[in-house]
Amino acid sequence: MRPMEVNGHAAPRNCQIVLFDLDGTLVDSAPDLGGAGNDLRRRLGLEDLPLEDYRPMTGAGARGMLGVALGVLPEDPRFESLKTEYLDLYAVRMTRDTRIFDGMGAVLNALESAGRPWGVVTNKHSRFALPVLQALDLLRRSAVTVCGDTAERAKPFPDPLLLAARRLGQPPAACVYVGDDLRDVQAGRSAGMVTVAAAWGYLGAGEPIDAWGADHRVEDAGGLLKLLGLD
Repeated sequence: MRPMEVNGHAAPRNCQIVLFDLDGTLVDSAPDLGGAGNDLRRRLGLEDLPLEDYRPMTGAGARGMLGVALGVLPEDPRFESLKTEYLDLYAVRMTRDTRIFDGMGAVLNALESAGRPWGVVTNKHSRFALPVLQALDLLRRSAVTVCGDTAERAKPFPDPLLLAARRLGQPPAACVYVGDDLRDVQAGRSAGMVTVAAAWGYLGAGEPIDAWGADHRVEDAGGLLKLLGLD
């Protein structure tokens, strides 16, 4: 029997490798990323903003958080100095309130029980990504970890996903990439992987999730288990 195919690729349940974006997909880091935004606001004599103000833009990292916290964009001459200050504040608290998303622990356990390796491909730099994964006891379990400063180009370019596949000795078509941002889908499709849009994530402020062109959309971890044939 031939494997079921989706858009020319093997369906997720037939793929051997599952790769995850980090922030907004595997872990909820909004409390610490947004919290660092409020730490910076307090330094400047400003009141805290609600976490929900930060959450949609959390996937954009420091750029998104500075945009919410202070309305400062990359073209602003203050941006680089404020970015440095923000990242230093985030480094102090980055594992304080960050948690694995509800149900995602069960997904990882099911993958491991089925003998299917999983890994992380994130635009978050290793300075931050590795300590977060270590604190959540995920680093030792991840078969491959590619950070924003690992490959030559970060997402939406396919470079980090292709690097992950090479390190695992698998063709890209044998991999699923799960992410909560348009860049994740763009990178996954360019890499030739099956793409899954995680609707529980931060999603950003751009095109709606259904316009991203992902092969699949899942609403929660239970839906991901079913899609991967692990339920």
